Amino acid sequence: MPGQTNETNRKEKATIDHDSPYYIHPSNYPRQMHVNEALTDGNYVDWSQEMTNFLFAKNKIGFIDGTKKKPIPSAAECMGVDGTMIKGWLNTAMEKEILDSVKYARTGEEMWKDLKKIFGKLSAPRAYELKQILSITRQEEASVSTYFTKLHVLWDELQLVLPSP
Repeated sequence: MPGQTNETNRKEKATIDHDSPYYIHPSNYPRQMHVNEALTDGNYVDWSQEMTNFLFAKNKIGFIDGTKKKPIPSAAECMGVDGTMIKGWLNTAMEKEILDSVKYARTGEEMWKDLKKIFGKLSAPRAYELKQILSITRQEEASVSTYFTKLHVLWDELQLVLPSP
């Protein structure tokens, strides 16, 4: 029976934890597009929110916010999370010109920080532009809910690019 204990231990070690952030589902591959629009020069706020939601749903957000680190390659929990998958998802979700500016990042976390540095800073010019758009936005023939939604989107972006003190 001692051999049976060793066999049981091996099986327990080989069990895959599907809830682990290190687990990659077989249906995932790096070149999948997981956001509605690729990152462009003018949609960083929306794109980053959508990508954050996607990575959170996949239990991978820790790999871009720095709370999860890449495991040692021999770790059983690794299951393919070596940054390649997350970098692939990010690469697929941006225009080539933008990708060229971050393609040499070593990790998804480094790539995410680079993108935030390039696009995520407080932007007085963008805030001015949003204020201008708000001042000329009219309901015209739109429904109240459509008009309100349009204003709400502008207010939300304005709050992100120029937060109140």
